[in-house]
Amino acid sequence: MPDTASRTQSMLPDRPWLASYPVGMPTEIAASPYTSLGHMFETSCAKYADRPAYTCMGTTITFGALAKTVDAFAAYLQSTGLKQGDRVAVMMPNVLQNPVTIFAILRAGLVVVNVNPLYTPRELEHQLKDSGAKAIVVLENFAHTVEQVASKTALQHIVVASMGDLLGAKGLLVNFIVRRVKKLVPAWSLRGHTKFNTAIAKGKRLTLAKPDVKAGDIAFLQYTGGTTGVSKGAVLTHANLLANAAQMSLWIETAFVNKPKPDTLVFLCALPLYHIFALTVNGLMGLVLGGHNILIPNPRDIPSLVKEFGSHKVTIFPGLNTLFNALLNNGPFRALDFSSLVLTFGGGMAVQRPVAERWEKVTGCSIKEGYGLSETSPVATANRLDLPDFTGTIGLPLPSTDIEIRNEADENVPIGDVGEICIRGPQVMPGYWNKPEETAQAISKDGFFRTGDIGRMSADGLIKIVDRKKDMILVSGFNVFPNEIEEVVMSYPGVLECAAIAIPDAHSGEAVKLFVVRRDPNVTEAEIRAHCNDGLTNYKRPRIIEFRDDLPKSNVGKILRKELRS
Repeated sequence: MPDTASRTQSMLPDRPWLASYPVGMPTEIAASPYTSLGHMFETSCAKYADRPAYTCMGTTITFGALAKTVDAFAAYLQSTGLKQGDRVAVMMPNVLQNPVTIFAILRAGLVVVNVNPLYTPRELEHQLKDSGAKAIVVLENFAHTVEQVASKTALQHIVVASMGDLLGAKGLLVNFIVRRVKKLVPAWSLRGHTKFNTAIAKGKRLTLAKPDVKAGDIAFLQYTGGTTGVSKGAVLTHANLLANAAQMSLWIETAFVNKPKPDTLVFLCALPLYHIFALTVNGLMGLVLGGHNILIPNPRDIPSLVKEFGSHKVTIFPGLNTLFNALLNNGPFRALDFSSLVLTFGGGMAVQRPVAERWEKVTGCSIKEGYGLSETSPVATANRLDLPDFTGTIGLPLPSTDIEIRNEADENVPIGDVGEICIRGPQVMPGYWNKPEETAQAISKDGFFRTGDIGRMSADGLIKIVDRKKDMILVSGFNVFPNEIEEVVMSYPGVLECAAIAIPDAHSGEAVKLFVVRRDPNVTEAEIRAHCNDGLTNYKRPRIIEFRDDLPKSNVGKILRKELRS
């Protein structure tokens, strides 16, 4: 795999985005004061010991208490015989046990393999086999999935957590409700497993042996979502994630130019921590800044999410377009007090302008869109946080980040031309786990990661995503990008959600099919067509319109065009 260090400080002859940087923003990040993420965790917990670190279901854990619990679990993991560099899978939603487990794995010198808890047995088996994970920590709600595949994998140790763990006395009531009332725990049997609280208790009687972890060592195998093919593990080193934390720390400070920075930043963590966006922006940034993360176990439960939003003076809310849209369509949410909200950070998918405009009207806070991928730890670009406007772009490259827009010949195209977005920087992975051929295809010889996203750069360095390569529709030789169609359709008041895909066409090669979820049940196909006629040239207009009650989404809320195509 390419050497990350050799390609991080290379300077392009022209970096037009630097002229658009906020006043005082460094062009390069400083050398990290931390040797590893475990070192950063230890330092931050000591610095912010008395501050709240995480709250979930009404229970709060301080940084000081978090450190003690993490070190106990890390000591337990070491006692099982796991060696430095062994992989440990984590299969949990946003509950307190999740950050405890992640940081314990890192403190023990092991490698985190984040797993979507809603995976099918087939998907889980692939990820466990591919990563070679020797242990897994799973919430009991999903233990039945592990049961079906454990014997086919390299798993040697299984820790099973319950929803009520770490909630004190009320945890018994929570477990009763989850198991007996709501019946959210299917029957399971895993021979030789250890209960999460038992592991913590054992670890408290042990001493953590601090491993010699270096910045270049692997911290995470972050598996891609699998929507573009077979899921593969992006190798993220401690250096990659420390760099992205440093980049984001510099960028976030500019959000408080026009609004005072509170003593404690409150992050609402609705996106799952197993997703790279929340892992870095909530988990690692919360750690660096001494922030208080409000964990939302089920973001699809909009009423509960709104209740949590209203119960805390939320400062920073990372989310994505579908979540923003769902909240805007909730009456109690629109009635909340948003005076504490300083930053709404959009990522994971394109934020549609109609949604952004409604969000700012309701909350008084504009959405600041950023961009990144699992392979870039993830944030590579972001809009300026000190300016009020929604730009409709993914913003500027972060400090120490180079971005080129390249053509099929791997050449940088002129400013304003469309091409593939390619990224180089200290946050870019060294490669894919055990996939040298995939790595060679993804990373150019001069160290640029080929994202597969199509975009253009303006003269002032702002980057606009046009679409994914795979989603592009070719109509009679003309490129049609679904994002453009969807943004136009979403501006129609009676539309709740939509998605555009390519379908075969005997005359034009491909044509556009549009799926629509109505907000107003009386909206007709003729009205949608008239609206498209006003906003789209002929070849971009949908040939077929299909109304649906909902659209397929990933667990983090991305609309899955792949499923619509199939």
